[in-house]
Amino acid sequence: MKVELAQLAGQDSDTVNNLRRALAAIAACASDTQLIVFPETYLMGFPAVDTVARVAEPLDGPAVQAIEQAARERNIAVVIGFAENDNGTFYNTTLLITPQGIALRYRKTHLWPSERGVFQAGDRFATCEWNGVRIGLLICYDIEFPETARALAQLGAELIIVTNGNMDPYGPTHRTAIMARAQENQALALMVNRVGAGTGELVFAGGSTLVDPFGTLLHEAGREECQFRVELDFSQLAAARADYRYLNDQRIRLPGEVIEHADGRRELLIG
Repeated sequence: MKVELAQLAGQDSDTVNNLRRALAAIAACASDTQLIVFPETYLMGFPAVDTVARVAEPLDGPAVQAIEQAARERNIAVVIGFAENDNGTFYNTTLLITPQGIALRYRKTHLWPSERGVFQAGDRFATCEWNGVRIGLLICYDIEFPETARALAQLGAELIIVTNGNMDPYGPTHRTAIMARAQENQALALMVNRVGAGTGELVFAGGSTLVDPFGTLLHEAGREECQFRVELDFSQLAAARADYRYLNDQRIRLPGEVIEHADGRRELLIG
């Protein structure tokens, strides 16, 4: 699978600017790219308590619809974050959008302190199958909790995609975490972070990465804007799982109700 990582700067509470840049990045993809991944809440940036009601959009809002249209026109899948408005409740949400529409929605379950009071935490983990690969989504702070990636592994995830909005001085924390999450779940993992200045004194740390199922860092971006392509080798899954399988050998499984949907999505409810 050929994937492009769009490590871009963004503007908080400025959907017009961010959507324009996202559409340009999709248009710039190589003709054989199958998937492009953007940072956390990329479409709106990070809203504040006094701006979230203005900038957040529903699932069928104009920003998401514009990305869906671009995905159809380019025959490409897109993973992108946005501020979701669900009838007046706001979520930090990431979508997997394919040329056929929205395949997966994930609402961030572990909110960073500055997000509390802005967003509501999600209540489930989810995976779907796309192009023969079972994909799960996580968002930023989620990956600092081993249970999040393990929940996706219990749902069959082979590829974990993390939309990230990690800032200084915590860049090394997420570098370590994404490698650990891939290794301990024997899955491929992609993480795409934002760069540049944010609101106040925030500076986003970049370092977008691809990690193999052994926990080896295969590609790592620097701190500048870039859009680069990687190729995922899913034969590494069989190699990593050949002699032992952590998921089979674990003594304690995460609790929660598993829901199997007719369209192939699997969800683990966490309450």
